[in-house]
Amino acid sequence: MSKTIAAVATGPAAGPIGIIRVSGPQTLAIVDTIFTPQGGGALSERPNRLLTYGALHSRDGKVIDHCLCCVMHAPNSYTGEDMAEIQCHGSPAVLSETLSALFAKGAVQAEPGEFTRRAFLAGKMDLSGAEAVHDLVTAVTTQAAENAAAQLDGVVGTHIFEIRQQLVDLVAEFLAVVDYPDEEIDSHLFDSACEILHRATSELYDMAETYERGRILREGIPCAILGRPNAGKSSLLNALAGVDRAIVTNIPGTTRDVIEETIRIGAVVLRLYDTAGLRDTQDPVEKMGIDRAMKQAQASSLILAVFDSSDHISDDDLMVIARTHGKRTIAVLNKSDLPSELDVQNIQRHFDYVVSVSAKTGEGLQELYDLIPKVVGMDGMSFDGSTITNARQAAALVRAAERCEEAFVAAQLGMTPDAIVMDAEGAIAALGEITGQTVRDDIVSTIFSKFCVGK
Repeated sequence: MSKTIAAVATGPAAGPIGIIRVSGPQTLAIVDTIFTPQGGGALSERPNRLLTYGALHSRDGKVIDHCLCCVMHAPNSYTGEDMAEIQCHGSPAVLSETLSALFAKGAVQAEPGEFTRRAFLAGKMDLSGAEAVHDLVTAVTTQAAENAAAQLDGVVGTHIFEIRQQLVDLVAEFLAVVDYPDEEIDSHLFDSACEILHRATSELYDMAETYERGRILREGIPCAILGRPNAGKSSLLNALAGVDRAIVTNIPGTTRDVIEETIRIGAVVLRLYDTAGLRDTQDPVEKMGIDRAMKQAQASSLILAVFDSSDHISDDDLMVIARTHGKRTIAVLNKSDLPSELDVQNIQRHFDYVVSVSAKTGEGLQELYDLIPKVVGMDGMSFDGSTITNARQAAALVRAAERCEEAFVAAQLGMTPDAIVMDAEGAIAALGEITGQTVRDDIVSTIFSKFCVGK
């Protein structure tokens, strides 16, 4: 990491404040040439992390802003290197000219995620913490941010380190036995190994099983709204979104294409898809819309099956019931503001979750809001960092758990130490992929390439 890097850390649009970060061995020397503290002297001589007011200069020495800047001396910085942060006005022109000045003095453009990658390589955080930085930047709910912040504090990494160290110690004990094959193996060693491996297997599987909820927390859940024409699907979408997102008429077949809207319900982000009404039709365009509705329903993790409670059940309703079979579904009995004609008990025979609403008046919507987190398994969920939101980490946890389980069986059967060691070492390697101790360089590069420039 001999190069000094620089990048804009704030968004591309104009704003009141813009931040430029600089990191690397020439940081202090470079920043001293483009920033003059008020009252004179060099910025590099100011106390660590102290915001200093002064003049910001372009590459030809002209003053382009009066702003704040601070330096962070190695190793007490985010990257572990000498760093500087320029907090200027958020004009794109000022930011661009400041970068040009930094580049003219020897800095180079930072790659996506390069500041955090340097922090990882300097040992300022493990790889799970670095991935938590990305989750924190992209969090769309308060709960997702809380979970990511806890992981950045080391909730996942610390637990993984503890399990990994126990396995390393176990392997060391068995390798010592291998070095003295003529001596009888103490049965206590196998008993201790069984205890450690059984506990590790259980804990690792438990951690991996949180990923499904973690994926929902990070990515949201695709949710298709299905129903016959005029059941009130578009009205429900509009009511849930709080805006008139979809066209609502009494003409059957108004919705021809899939309409998408994203809403937040507590910790759950719902990606709602309003779809064409399901019915037998000869209209080729409407048929295409129905085909798209079926594909969207198949791809969705949750379905809101909408029924018109003011009318009797129809063949088209039966089609909706058939299409939602085996899917995680909430039956929404719409138009509760009108006299009921629907056989509710018949609907309840087909669905575990049934809620009555009026998309027109808003009656029952709160009950639907409360029900959705329960149906998708997010009710009562803690956001203390213990929920795994990363598919790579979840896969590594499963591999580690499987190898621990195999080592446990070998220890129970009293197999030769090398058999136990081989599986335990496999688990150690898998856990090292999570923290970054044994991960390949190409995987590390892929992880940080997903970061934004400046982070």
